[in-house]
Amino acid sequence: MKIARVKSQGQWCFATPFLGNQLQLFPRHWTLEDLCEAWSAQSLSKLTLGPQVSRNQVEWGTPIAMPEKVICIGKNYADHAKEMGGEAPELPVVFSKFASSLIPHEAAIRLPAISEQVDFEAELVVVIGREGRHIARERAMEYVLGYTCGNDISARDWQKGRPGGQWLLGKTFDTFAPLGPWLVTADEISNPEDLDITLRLNGQVMQQANTSLLIYSIDYLIAHLSKFFTLRPGDLIFTGTPAGVGAGRNPPLFLRPNDRLEVEISNIGILANTVKEDLEQAH
Repeated sequence: MKIARVKSQGQWCFATPFLGNQLQLFPRHWTLEDLCEAWSAQSLSKLTLGPQVSRNQVEWGTPIAMPEKVICIGKNYADHAKEMGGEAPELPVVFSKFASSLIPHEAAIRLPAISEQVDFEAELVVVIGREGRHIARERAMEYVLGYTCGNDISARDWQKGRPGGQWLLGKTFDTFAPLGPWLVTADEISNPEDLDITLRLNGQVMQQANTSLLIYSIDYLIAHLSKFFTLRPGDLIFTGTPAGVGAGRNPPLFLRPNDRLEVEISNIGILANTVKEDLEQAH
């Protein structure tokens, strides 16, 4: 099932595509817990849905509102590792973003006043559907609720240009994790490691690859991460970006106000955001 989270008549709720430009709403009281329970019981397809609304009458939200964890994998495509001046890592490179960095489809990416090198990274994002620790690799995919589009916006001058390499600060500015608009449940993606992934900047293709090129597969990542901490429903795993980012180009290409970014992943959808200047300066 294809699921979005939208605000209709002042209330957030889940919705699924209907005829034409319409959405059909889930019961308004449904939470992420309800969604995960129905998915686990394989009863989503039997759900009695509510009224229909036009997409033009709703506000988009991120598919997951406030995940406990936003986990990110760096250098998980060999060509991207190479363009950034490194080799494929011997173990997954793991970092995180704060949930406050998440923004939905069509929300503005804000350029911080303290960075001049803001970059883009198209990514397939895994959404965890059940709790687990020390998950066996052969069972790891049982924990995947679904998949969505993500954009790991990155301030390269903070990520790499500050003492010690400030990965957390460079990656987790407010608005630096666009996500959505659709969560596609795992049963509808027969092979998540055979999806075309594309990023367009102002209509021009910057990144184009296939998730078959992931160095560390989704099942490996889930098993690996669960050795360190408990994965819980709603946790997000940004699985890495392919080659073509702005910092890897000659000359480098960084985002500017009014740029338009689109992340498209086959069988999932298009995540679109416009770049704007920061709303507030220090005072």
